[in-house]
Amino acid sequence: MTAYTVVIPTLVRDSLSDCLAALAAAKGPKPAAIVLVDDRPDPEPGPLEHPLHVLGDLRERTTVLHSGGRGPAAARNAGLRAAGSPWIAFLDDGVQVGPHWGEQLTEDLAEATPDTAGVQGVLTVPLPGGRRPTDRERTVAGLARTRWITADMAYRAEALKQAGGFDERFRHTFREDTDLALRLLDAGWRIRQGRRTSRHPVRPADRWASLRAERGAADDALMRRLHGPAWQHRAFAPRGRIRAHVATTAAGLAAGGLAAAGRRRAAAVAALGWALGTGAFAWARIAPGPGTRDEVTTLVATSVLIPPAATWHRLSGAWRHRHAMPWQEVAP
Repeated sequence: MTAYTVVIPTLVRDSLSDCLAALAAAKGPKPAAIVLVDDRPDPEPGPLEHPLHVLGDLRERTTVLHSGGRGPAAARNAGLRAAGSPWIAFLDDGVQVGPHWGEQLTEDLAEATPDTAGVQGVLTVPLPGGRRPTDRERTVAGLARTRWITADMAYRAEALKQAGGFDERFRHTFREDTDLALRLLDAGWRIRQGRRTSRHPVRPADRWASLRAERGAADDALMRRLHGPAWQHRAFAPRGRIRAHVATTAAGLAAGGLAAAGRRRAAAVAALGWALGTGAFAWARIAPGPGTRDEVTTLVATSVLIPPAATWHRLSGAWRHRHAMPWQEVAP
Protein backbone atom coordinates (compact mmCIF):
# COMPACT_ATOMS: atom_id res chain seq x y z
CA MET A 1 0.00 0.00 0.00
CA THR A 2 1.28 3.47 -0.93
CA ALA A 3 1.41 5.82 2.07
CA TYR A 4 0.01 9.31 1.69
CA THR A 5 -0.31 12.48 3.75
CA VAL A 6 -3.34 14.78 3.47
CA VAL A 7 -2.56 18.52 3.45
CA ILE A 8 -5.44 20.98 3.93
CA PRO A 9 -4.83 24.74 3.85
CA THR A 10 -7.64 26.47 5.70
CA LEU A 11 -9.03 29.78 6.84
CA VAL A 12 -11.07 27.84 9.44
CA ARG A 13 -14.38 28.34 7.72
CA ASP A 14 -17.53 26.48 8.74
CA SER A 15 -16.96 24.01 5.91
CA LEU A 16 -13.79 22.66 7.58
CA SER A 17 -15.76 20.42 9.97
CA ASP A 18 -17.63 18.80 7.07
CA CYS A 19 -14.36 18.34 5.19
CA LEU A 20 -12.70 16.56 8.11
CA ALA A 21 -15.78 14.49 8.95
CA ALA A 22 -15.98 13.18 5.39
CA LEU A 23 -12.26 12.38 5.44
CA ALA A 24 -12.60 10.45 8.71
CA ALA A 25 -15.62 8.51 7.44
CA ALA A 26 -14.15 7.56 4.05
CA LYS A 27 -13.55 3.84 3.61
CA GLY A 28 -10.13 2.51 2.73
CA PRO A 29 -6.56 3.00 3.92
CA LYS A 30 -6.28 6.05 6.17
CA PRO A 31 -3.69 8.78 5.65
CA ALA A 32 -0.35 8.35 7.39
CA ALA A 33 -0.76 11.94 8.58
CA ILE A 34 -3.02 14.97 8.19
CA VAL A 35 -1.49 18.43 8.11
CA LEU A 36 -3.88 21.34 8.64
CA VAL A 37 -2.29 24.65 7.70
CA ASP A 38 -4.09 27.59 9.31
CA ASP A 39 -3.46 30.49 6.92
CA ARG A 40 -5.28 33.23 8.83
CA PRO A 41 -3.04 36.27 9.39
CA ASP A 42 -3.91 36.47 13.10
CA PRO A 43 -5.38 33.14 14.19
CA GLU A 44 -7.34 33.11 17.40
CA PRO A 45 -6.30 30.48 19.93
CA GLY A 46 -8.45 27.39 20.16
CA PRO A 47 -11.01 27.61 17.28
CA LEU A 48 -9.58 24.55 15.53
CA GLU A 49 -10.31 22.27 18.47
CA HIS A 50 -13.97 21.77 17.58
CA PRO A 51 -13.37 20.76 13.91
CA LEU A 52 -10.59 18.38 14.99
CA HIS A 53 -12.97 16.40 17.23
CA VAL A 54 -14.76 15.00 14.17
CA LEU A 55 -11.56 13.20 13.11
CA GLY A 56 -11.90 10.55 15.80
CA ASP A 57 -8.86 8.26 15.79
CA LEU A 58 -7.24 10.37 13.05
CA ARG A 59 -6.88 13.21 15.54
CA GLU A 60 -3.65 11.64 16.82
CA ARG A 61 -2.19 11.74 13.29
CA THR A 62 -3.09 15.40 12.76
CA THR A 63 -0.68 18.33 12.94
CA VAL A 64 -1.72 21.99 12.87
CA LEU A 65 0.65 24.55 11.36
CA HIS A 66 0.37 28.31 10.86
CA SER A 67 1.47 30.01 7.65
CA GLY A 68 0.75 33.63 8.55
CA GLY A 69 -1.82 34.57 5.92
CA ARG A 70 0.57 34.34 2.97
CA GLY A 71 -1.91 32.57 0.69
CA PRO A 72 -2.71 29.00 -0.36
CA ALA A 73 0.56 28.42 -2.22
CA ALA A 74 2.64 29.20 0.87
CA ALA A 75 0.25 27.18 3.05
CA ARG A 76 0.59 24.11 0.83
CA ASN A 77 4.37 24.47 0.85
CA ALA A 78 4.30 24.50 4.63
CA GLY A 79 2.28 21.28 4.57
CA LEU A 80 4.63 19.74 2.03
CA ARG A 81 7.65 20.44 4.23
CA ALA A 82 5.94 18.77 7.19
CA ALA A 83 4.88 15.65 5.29
CA GLY A 84 6.99 12.51 5.23
CA SER A 85 4.96 10.34 2.84
CA PRO A 86 5.83 9.61 -0.80
CA TRP A 87 2.47 11.07 -1.89
CA ILE A 88 0.75 14.28 -0.76
CA ALA A 89 -3.03 14.52 -1.20
CA PHE A 90 -4.07 18.18 -1.21
CA LEU A 91 -7.67 19.00 -0.29
CA ASP A 92 -9.44 22.35 -0.01
CA ASP A 93 -11.29 22.94 3.23
CA GLY A 94 -14.57 23.29 1.32
CA VAL A 95 -14.32 19.80 -0.23
CA GLN A 96 -16.03 16.65 1.06
CA VAL A 97 -14.37 13.45 -0.09
CA GLY A 98 -16.56 10.58 -1.26
CA PRO A 99 -17.49 7.59 0.94
CA HIS A 100 -14.90 5.33 -0.72
CA TRP A 101 -12.25 8.00 -1.21
CA GLY A 102 -9.50 6.17 0.69
CA GLU A 103 -9.94 3.04 -1.41
CA GLN A 104 -10.15 4.97 -4.66
CA LEU A 105 -7.14 7.13 -3.83
CA THR A 106 -4.89 4.17 -3.08
CA GLU A 107 -6.01 2.59 -6.37
CA ASP A 108 -5.21 5.83 -8.21
CA LEU A 109 -1.74 5.93 -6.65
CA ALA A 110 -1.05 2.24 -7.26
CA GLU A 111 -1.80 2.72 -10.97
CA ALA A 112 0.49 5.76 -11.28
CA THR A 113 3.48 5.15 -13.53
CA PRO A 114 6.94 6.26 -12.33
CA ASP A 115 6.76 9.38 -14.51
CA THR A 116 3.37 10.41 -13.06
CA ALA A 117 3.72 13.45 -10.81
CA GLY A 118 0.07 13.88 -9.93
CA VAL A 119 -3.33 12.22 -10.03
CA GLN A 120 -6.36 14.50 -9.99
CA GLY A 121 -9.65 13.56 -8.35
CA VAL A 122 -13.09 13.86 -9.93
CA LEU A 123 -14.83 16.91 -8.48
CA THR A 124 -18.59 17.38 -8.51
CA VAL A 125 -20.48 20.52 -7.54
CA PRO A 126 -24.06 19.85 -6.39
CA LEU A 127 -26.49 22.42 -7.75
CA PRO A 128 -30.06 23.07 -6.57
CA GLY A 129 -32.95 21.43 -8.37
CA GLY A 130 -36.11 23.20 -9.37
CA ARG A 131 -34.48 26.45 -10.47
CA ARG A 132 -31.65 27.73 -12.60
CA PRO A 133 -28.31 28.19 -10.81
CA THR A 134 -27.13 31.61 -9.73
CA ASP A 135 -24.05 33.30 -11.15
CA ARG A 136 -22.01 32.19 -8.15
CA GLU A 137 -23.26 28.62 -8.40
CA ARG A 138 -22.32 28.48 -12.08
CA THR A 139 -18.88 29.86 -11.26
CA VAL A 140 -18.23 27.24 -8.59
CA ALA A 141 -19.61 24.52 -10.88
CA GLY A 142 -16.88 25.46 -13.34
CA LEU A 143 -14.32 24.04 -10.90
CA ALA A 144 -15.44 20.54 -11.89
CA ARG A 145 -14.06 21.18 -15.40
CA THR A 146 -10.79 22.77 -14.29
CA ARG A 147 -7.55 20.95 -15.03
CA TRP A 148 -5.05 20.27 -12.24
CA ILE A 149 -7.15 21.88 -9.51
CA THR A 150 -5.73 21.23 -6.05
CA ALA A 151 -9.18 20.96 -4.46
CA ASP A 152 -8.47 17.21 -4.68
CA MET A 153 -5.04 16.52 -6.16
CA ALA A 154 -2.46 13.92 -5.12
CA TYR A 155 1.15 14.80 -5.97
CA ARG A 156 4.29 12.74 -5.69
CA ALA A 157 6.44 14.40 -3.02
CA GLU A 158 9.60 13.84 -5.07
CA ALA A 159 8.13 15.71 -8.04
CA LEU A 160 7.02 18.63 -5.87
CA LYS A 161 10.45 18.98 -4.31
CA GLN A 162 12.14 18.86 -7.71
CA ALA A 163 9.82 21.64 -8.92
CA GLY A 164 10.46 23.75 -5.82
CA GLY A 165 6.88 23.47 -4.60
CA PHE A 166 4.15 26.03 -5.23
CA ASP A 167 5.12 29.53 -6.35
CA GLU A 168 4.33 31.74 -3.35
CA ARG A 169 4.02 34.85 -5.48
CA PHE A 170 0.51 33.60 -6.24
CA ARG A 171 -1.25 35.00 -3.18
CA HIS A 172 -4.81 34.05 -4.11
CA THR A 173 -6.63 30.79 -4.78
CA PHE A 174 -6.55 31.14 -8.53
CA ARG A 175 -3.55 30.12 -10.67
CA GLU A 176 -1.02 28.60 -8.26
CA ASP A 177 -2.08 25.05 -9.16
CA THR A 178 -1.97 25.71 -12.92
CA ASP A 179 1.52 27.22 -12.64
CA LEU A 180 2.80 24.17 -10.75
CA ALA A 181 1.26 21.75 -13.24
CA LEU A 182 2.82 23.53 -16.23
CA ARG A 183 6.24 23.46 -14.57
CA LEU A 184 5.91 19.75 -13.85
CA LEU A 185 4.85 19.03 -17.43
CA ASP A 186 7.77 21.07 -18.74
CA ALA A 187 10.10 18.97 -16.58
CA GLY A 188 8.86 15.76 -18.21
CA TRP A 189 6.33 14.59 -15.61
CA ARG A 190 2.78 13.49 -16.38
CA ILE A 191 -0.45 14.42 -14.59
CA ARG A 192 -3.45 12.19 -15.11
CA GLN A 193 -7.09 11.98 -14.11
CA GLY A 194 -7.95 9.50 -11.36
CA ARG A 195 -11.27 7.89 -10.46
CA ARG A 196 -11.79 8.97 -6.84
CA THR A 197 -14.62 11.41 -6.25
CA SER A 198 -15.19 14.45 -4.04
CA ARG A 199 -17.98 16.99 -3.63
CA HIS A 200 -17.49 20.75 -3.59
CA PRO A 201 -20.69 22.34 -2.23
CA VAL A 202 -21.33 25.99 -3.00
CA ARG A 203 -20.64 27.95 0.17
CA PRO A 204 -22.74 31.01 1.02
CA ALA A 205 -21.07 34.27 0.04
CA ASP A 206 -21.91 37.95 0.15
CA ARG A 207 -22.88 39.85 -2.97
CA TRP A 208 -19.37 41.27 -3.53
CA ALA A 209 -17.61 37.89 -3.80
CA SER A 210 -17.43 38.10 -7.60
CA LEU A 211 -15.85 41.54 -7.36
CA ARG A 212 -13.16 40.33 -4.95
CA ALA A 213 -12.43 37.41 -7.27
CA GLU A 214 -11.13 39.87 -9.87
CA ARG A 215 -7.91 40.09 -7.86
CA GLY A 216 -6.97 36.96 -9.78
CA ALA A 217 -6.43 39.10 -12.88
CA ALA A 218 -3.03 40.02 -11.41
CA ASP A 219 -2.18 36.31 -11.27
CA ASP A 220 -3.04 36.02 -14.97
CA ALA A 221 -0.42 38.70 -15.61
CA LEU A 222 2.13 36.67 -13.66
CA MET A 223 1.19 33.52 -15.60
CA ARG A 224 1.76 35.34 -18.88
CA ARG A 225 5.16 36.53 -17.68
CA LEU A 226 6.22 33.05 -16.51
CA HIS A 227 4.69 30.83 -19.21
CA GLY A 228 4.23 33.10 -22.22
CA PRO A 229 1.10 34.35 -24.00
CA ALA A 230 0.01 30.79 -24.93
CA TRP A 231 -0.30 29.58 -21.33
CA GLN A 232 -4.12 29.56 -21.41
CA HIS A 233 -4.13 27.31 -24.47
CA ARG A 234 -1.72 24.90 -22.77
CA ALA A 235 -3.79 24.90 -19.58
CA PHE A 236 -7.17 24.57 -21.35
CA ALA A 237 -8.19 27.71 -19.46
CA PRO A 238 -10.88 30.07 -20.80
CA ARG A 239 -9.59 33.50 -21.76
CA GLY A 240 -12.29 35.32 -19.86
CA ARG A 241 -13.49 38.82 -20.63
CA ILE A 242 -10.42 40.89 -19.82
CA ARG A 243 -10.27 42.49 -23.29
CA ALA A 244 -13.92 43.46 -23.11
CA HIS A 245 -13.41 44.77 -19.57
CA VAL A 246 -10.49 46.94 -20.70
CA ALA A 247 -12.54 48.31 -23.61
CA THR A 248 -15.53 49.07 -21.38
CA THR A 249 -13.31 50.78 -18.80
CA ALA A 250 -11.56 52.82 -21.48
CA ALA A 251 -14.92 53.94 -22.87
CA GLY A 252 -16.05 55.04 -19.41
CA LEU A 253 -12.85 56.99 -18.77
CA ALA A 254 -13.05 58.57 -22.21
CA ALA A 255 -16.64 59.64 -21.58
CA GLY A 256 -15.65 61.39 -18.36
CA GLY A 257 -12.61 63.05 -19.90
CA LEU A 258 -14.45 64.24 -23.00
CA ALA A 259 -17.33 65.61 -20.93
CA ALA A 260 -14.87 67.55 -18.76
CA ALA A 261 -13.31 68.98 -21.93
CA GLY A 262 -16.71 70.16 -23.17
CA ARG A 263 -16.88 67.69 -26.08
CA ARG A 264 -20.42 66.59 -25.42
CA ARG A 265 -21.09 64.67 -28.61
CA ALA A 266 -17.90 62.61 -28.37
CA ALA A 267 -18.57 62.07 -24.66
CA ALA A 268 -22.05 60.78 -25.47
CA VAL A 269 -20.63 58.30 -27.99
CA ALA A 270 -18.08 57.06 -25.45
CA ALA A 271 -20.76 56.82 -22.75
CA LEU A 272 -22.91 54.77 -25.12
CA GLY A 273 -19.99 52.40 -25.66
CA TRP A 274 -19.56 52.06 -21.89
CA ALA A 275 -23.29 51.42 -21.41
CA LEU A 276 -23.40 48.80 -24.16
CA GLY A 277 -20.35 47.00 -22.80
CA THR A 278 -21.64 47.05 -19.24
CA GLY A 279 -25.13 46.01 -20.29
CA ALA A 280 -23.88 43.10 -22.38
CA PHE A 281 -21.76 41.86 -19.50
CA ALA A 282 -24.62 42.16 -17.01
CA TRP A 283 -27.08 40.40 -19.31
CA ALA A 284 -24.65 37.54 -19.96
CA ARG A 285 -24.66 36.91 -16.21
CA ILE A 286 -28.36 37.56 -15.55
CA ALA A 287 -29.95 35.61 -18.44
CA PRO A 288 -28.89 32.07 -17.36
CA GLY A 289 -29.83 32.66 -13.72
CA PRO A 290 -33.01 32.46 -11.65
CA GLY A 291 -33.87 36.12 -12.20
CA THR A 292 -34.73 36.93 -8.60
CA ARG A 293 -34.65 40.55 -7.51
CA ASP A 294 -31.69 40.02 -5.19
CA GLU A 295 -29.73 38.17 -7.88
CA VAL A 296 -30.42 40.80 -10.55
CA THR A 297 -29.56 43.68 -8.20
CA THR A 298 -26.28 42.03 -7.25
CA LEU A 299 -25.30 41.30 -10.85
CA VAL A 300 -26.14 44.79 -12.08
CA ALA A 301 -24.07 46.40 -9.32
CA THR A 302 -21.07 44.09 -9.73
CA SER A 303 -21.23 44.27 -13.54
CA VAL A 304 -20.64 48.01 -13.27
CA LEU A 305 -17.68 47.57 -10.91
CA ILE A 306 -15.99 44.44 -12.27
CA PRO A 307 -14.62 45.86 -15.58
CA PRO A 308 -12.57 48.66 -13.93
CA ALA A 309 -11.54 46.34 -11.08
CA ALA A 310 -10.37 43.63 -13.48
CA THR A 311 -8.54 46.21 -15.59
CA TRP A 312 -6.80 47.67 -12.56
CA HIS A 313 -5.71 44.30 -11.20
CA ARG A 314 -4.47 43.15 -14.60
CA LEU A 315 -2.44 46.30 -15.23
CA SER A 316 -1.08 46.48 -11.69
CA GLY A 317 -0.16 42.79 -11.88
CA ALA A 318 1.64 43.30 -15.18
CA TRP A 319 3.65 46.14 -13.66
CA ARG A 320 4.38 44.35 -10.40
CA HIS A 321 5.53 41.17 -12.14
CA ARG A 322 7.27 42.79 -15.10
CA HIS A 323 10.65 41.38 -13.97
CA ALA A 324 9.35 38.08 -12.59
CA MET A 325 11.81 35.21 -12.75
CA PRO A 326 11.00 31.47 -12.85
CA TRP A 327 10.08 30.15 -9.41
CA GLN A 328 13.05 27.76 -9.24
CA GLU A 329 15.36 30.78 -9.33
CA VAL A 330 13.66 32.64 -6.50
CA ALA A 331 12.36 29.80 -4.28
CA PRO A 332 13.90 29.67 -0.82
